[in-house]
Amino acid sequence: MNAMTDYDLSSAKMDLTQPTTLYAKNGHGIFWLGNTDETAFRCNTYLIVDHDEAILVDPGGKQYFSQVRQRVAQILPPEKVSGMVLCHQDPDVAASMTDWLEVNPSMRVFTSPRTQVLLPHYGRSGYQYYDVTENPVYALPSGASLKFVEAPFLHFPGAFVTYDTQARYLFSGDIWAALSLDWTLKVDSFEQHIPKMNLFHLDYMASNLAARGFVRRIEKLAIDAILPQHGSILGSQHVAAALDYLRNLRCGTDIIYADLESNHGE
Repeated sequence: MNAMTDYDLSSAKMDLTQPTTLYAKNGHGIFWLGNTDETAFRCNTYLIVDHDEAILVDPGGKQYFSQVRQRVAQILPPEKVSGMVLCHQDPDVAASMTDWLEVNPSMRVFTSPRTQVLLPHYGRSGYQYYDVTENPVYALPSGASLKFVEAPFLHFPGAFVTYDTQARYLFSGDIWAALSLDWTLKVDSFEQHIPKMNLFHLDYMASNLAARGFVRRIEKLAIDAILPQHGSILGSQHVAAALDYLRNLRCGTDIIYADLESNHGE
């Protein structure tokens, strides 16, 4: 990749005809690849480029593969993509993995063992598998690294998030995902964003216990942005509120089985 002009999230200006640079410094870049999906379930695909490594984060479904590939091609030849992170196996996250393995069969797949068990059902096996639970830190050529943090039952038992140590960006998968037709690339008002997150979290996330347990795993990280797979990006000014949102969230079994909890001990 050619030398990049320095950028950070505050400079990001979205244009759906091309990738949006979210971070660039010293040969390390993060891009939002975007798509033209106008549904409430709009998906975000990101690309991390570090010198001669290029790693897709949650490459997305088959429907938008060609569009995502075109965005990648505006940054580097798609066959140069060396890896993809799959935070879990859902089709909106992972179905295009088979297409990307056609582009570059030697591409490494970063995922958890529980996800890895299910991925061959997309029709492809025998690829290079990187176990993020056994090897939770992946070094990049620049000296930066990706740290993988397990997030069990948010919403899949094998879910995990990815932390970029140089940019201090957290790729959060479905955690802090939001659903809305009124979509922007970055969150402006966190309070106005909460109902959009609730539309996803109340039904999909397992419990407050799972949410609080995950926060304990990441609360010491220095996070400058949260990049979810659905919805809008949360800047550094929203990180503390985002952690509190999960700490206080009642969802999933807390709601469905609330009557059992209220009758506990009777």
